[in-house]
Amino acid sequence: MGVDFSDRDTFWMQRAIQLAELAAAQGEVPVGAVLVLEDEVIGEGHNRPISQQDPTAHAEMVALRAGAEKIGNYRLVNAMLYVTLEPCIMCAGAMVHARVKRVVYGASDPKAGAIVSRAKILDNSFLNHRVEYAGGLLAEQCGALLSRFFQARR
Repeated sequence: MGVDFSDRDTFWMQRAIQLAELAAAQGEVPVGAVLVLEDEVIGEGHNRPISQQDPTAHAEMVALRAGAEKIGNYRLVNAMLYVTLEPCIMCAGAMVHARVKRVVYGASDPKAGAIVSRAKILDNSFLNHRVEYAGGLLAEQCGALLSRFFQARR
């Protein structure tokens, strides 16, 4: 049973893909993220751990920080995060702490995905906030970006 994504979901994921392409052009792993509140971008980012020498500078973290700064609150209640790759444990945890309403991701990450692939972080009953999630939106396009990037590095 697949998820029915809206046209707006697709629109925002296409922006996340543009950000992932920017990351690749800068020599970073091509992951992009867009944080949306009431159909307005409040934060966006792409992977930057290499350029910023910061292990926490994942696309999601960059977008969450920008969104919190824009609205003046670390609580991002009702915000939706669109990201080209299934989030890792760190990013999933940050979404819970920020009270993100929903995350939509493109490609699954069989090596480090923490939503469904390697762990199901967001399904833990001890969490004080539930983040809705859906994966697979434009997955082939998102996955192809990653494949091309890593093939070029080999």
